Amino acid sequence: MTPSNGHQHEHPLRVAVLAGGRSSEHEVSLSSGRAVREGLIAAGHDVLWVEISREGEWHCDGEPLSPTPGRGLLGADVAFPALHGPFGEDGTIQGMLETLDVPYVGSGVAASAVSLDKVLFKELMRGAGVPQVDFVGLSATESAGAGEVPGAGAGAGVLERLGLPVFVKPAHLGSSVGIVKVEAPDELAPAIEQAFAHDERVIVEAAARGQEVECAVLEAPRAEQPLASPLGEIVFGGQFYDYEAKYSPGGMQLIVPARISPAAERRARELALQAFAVAGCHGLARVDFFVDGEEVLLNELNTMPGFTPTSVYAKLIEAAGVQYPDLVERLCRVALERHRRLAALRR
Repeated sequence: MTPSNGHQHEHPLRVAVLAGGRSSEHEVSLSSGRAVREGLIAAGHDVLWVEISREGEWHCDGEPLSPTPGRGLLGADVAFPALHGPFGEDGTIQGMLETLDVPYVGSGVAASAVSLDKVLFKELMRGAGVPQVDFVGLSATESAGAGEVPGAGAGAGVLERLGLPVFVKPAHLGSSVGIVKVEAPDELAPAIEQAFAHDERVIVEAAARGQEVECAVLEAPRAEQPLASPLGEIVFGGQFYDYEAKYSPGGMQLIVPARISPAAERRARELALQAFAVAGCHGLARVDFFVDGEEVLLNELNTMPGFTPTSVYAKLIEAAGVQYPDLVERLCRVALERHRRLAALRR
């Protein structure tokens, strides 16, 4: 592969790509990490492969790795945490990289934590007046405090507010892991109980009509306005956009541009940038919507969307004119710039 032409005037970077991790999305992360590694090599950079086991152990080139706070990470200029879900996208790895004093790609601790918690994120968006799918958040600790089995007493009030069907999701998992579609009242409590087996917080969402569309947001260097990509429409064969549809070749079709009105597209891109700003995100995000005619409802925001060959984010950014090697390099350059800016503020 030949180096990307976009940044030949800038020195090559030494990038630590972090992949694997402790979440149920371990294999997806390995695929994302490999694609990121190949993109960075194509852009002319030196890549260190840091694989995190399912037990949380770090290895580089097969050797155990024990990072020391304040000492950096293998002499890397920047880290690219291609990690999804808990222990990767929820602020924990971001906090560790902060203590190592290593610039890293993506959102910081607070934005990562808020965005992965579907209940907290939706409450934040509601406070900002962002239109979204109606929802109810449930907590296992509140159920335990009331002496209930999680899920057992949640039914009537939830369905009275949201109607049927609803989607029951663990609050902190991504890649559509653990989602159940509930179409009858007696299915709700078992679905909630099943979700609590994955997480201590659960969200129940009303079903939304219309098309599922997604927008990729990419932070620009030098504090310019972030890029909001053309919208992509997700077309899939099952009842909803589940794990198999996301990661199986041919499981979904991405249509770019989405088959929606120009006004709805403008609205979605505006809302994507608003959600990115309100959540305090950095670097990148994929923002998902439901579009029904002219109505645009926010679904969720991913701070580290998949970078696998079948993932949507890179395809949408490519539709905006940014090739994959330039994308991963730009994310690293933006991370370095942010680290320098924060270091100056903390003196």
